Amino acid sequence: MRTAPRRVAVIGLGGMGVRLARNLRTSGHRVVVANRSPAPVRQMVAAGAVAAGSPADAAAQADVVLVTVSDDDASEAVWLDPRTGVLAGAVPGTLAIEAGTLSPGWVAKLATTAAEAGLRFLEAPMIGSRPQVEARALVHLVGGPPEVLADARGVLEESAARIHHVGAYGSAAALKLLVNASLATQVATMAELLGVARRAGLDPAESVRFLADLPVTSPAAARALGVMAAGDFAPNFPVRLVAKDLRYLTAFAEEHAGETPMSRTALACYQRAGALGHADDDLTAVAAAYR
Repeated sequence: MRTAPRRVAVIGLGGMGVRLARNLRTSGHRVVVANRSPAPVRQMVAAGAVAAGSPADAAAQADVVLVTVSDDDASEAVWLDPRTGVLAGAVPGTLAIEAGTLSPGWVAKLATTAAEAGLRFLEAPMIGSRPQVEARALVHLVGGPPEVLADARGVLEESAARIHHVGAYGSAAALKLLVNASLATQVATMAELLGVARRAGLDPAESVRFLADLPVTSPAAARALGVMAAGDFAPNFPVRLVAKDLRYLTAFAEEHAGETPMSRTALACYQRAGALGHADDDLTAVAAAYR
């Protein structure tokens, strides 16, 4: 059932944020947008959103703030800048949602700071990429109080088919890093195998068909094989963000006395692909590291 229209500030209009904002606007919410670069703001204004000059300005006009930015540094700037950040403009009681893929330690710190400012905070990182948000088929992993999630559910469901409450602050961030590492290591492995097949003189197309059809090959890995064989690396999950997530995961594991040799190896592969000029291409461009 659709939620009643709300005043929602969407801050961070990258590939995911602009689509979240569009879904909210299409569903009848009053959407206020803020972004570092102006082009996505103009796009959303043309779709009926209201432009704000800063995250603080956007938050001052909203009952719900939804932030989706790429990393901890960007999140800190958006939320905590003393002049332009969300906390500088939001009134106590505002529902504040951080939907980016960030480090668990930063999310826990941000949650404490937001609570001290009187905001009702949730972390809600997303499983899925641009096609899933367009289809309103995301999965949100949520960390925070159940009663705050109950209030946020209607807004999150405008782009999500499933909402999974993980636990306390930082828990959703940790689980999201595990999810992304699982995908990243599978794709890197398939890139490696496809490279071996080419060097061994095997037919690449036939190798892809055979590997993709095996019961041990996941649907995500099978899709990656097809994309790598076609060489179409239009970004859904860019290499630079995959590398960022693997860095966060390995650091988080080390904080808890854990070792992540598989993820560290995958990280090196994505870093090499980025150095070869594929940082903004889809993660399947890791295949370039094996050519």
